[in-house]
Amino acid sequence: MNDAPLVGIIMGSTSDWETMRHAAETLTRLGVPHETKVVSAHRTPARLVDYATNAVGRGLKVVIAGAGGAAHLPGMVASMTRLPVLGVPVESHALKGMDSLLSIVQMPGGVPVGTLAIGKAGAINAGLLAASILATADDALAERLDAWRTAQTDGVAIDPQ
Repeated sequence: MNDAPLVGIIMGSTSDWETMRHAAETLTRLGVPHETKVVSAHRTPARLVDYATNAVGRGLKVVIAGAGGAAHLPGMVASMTRLPVLGVPVESHALKGMDSLLSIVQMPGGVPVGTLAIGKAGAINAGLLAASILATADDALAERLDAWRTAQTDGVAIDPQ
């Protein structure tokens, strides 16, 4: 397996790692090479531009962007790359992530961001969705993803007793 990252996981600050680590863990379990970086839309705008404009050339296929509060990161990245961008709203203290969710999901027409649930569930699903996108062109990954889903189904008890 090639170790070059196919998925970029970015977040606005190190405090977002508690949420975004779940996307990384999901991709690791599925054997999907990925990278993680802090790229703030507000505090490191030059880093953001560099990351987004060079993502295709570096071989990335999907970007997962987690952000809280004003949550501009996913939309800003999406405006600068043709890659699919999956936005994960990070739970904020003031509004419990609703501000993040609305900031990410309300993109103007022409700048799509696939928006997931707030917090851990959204990060896990972003990892799974990124793997699903990649699996359309990777039969081995498709098999691993099918096995993941089978294990998830098998893990649900038929009789709760």
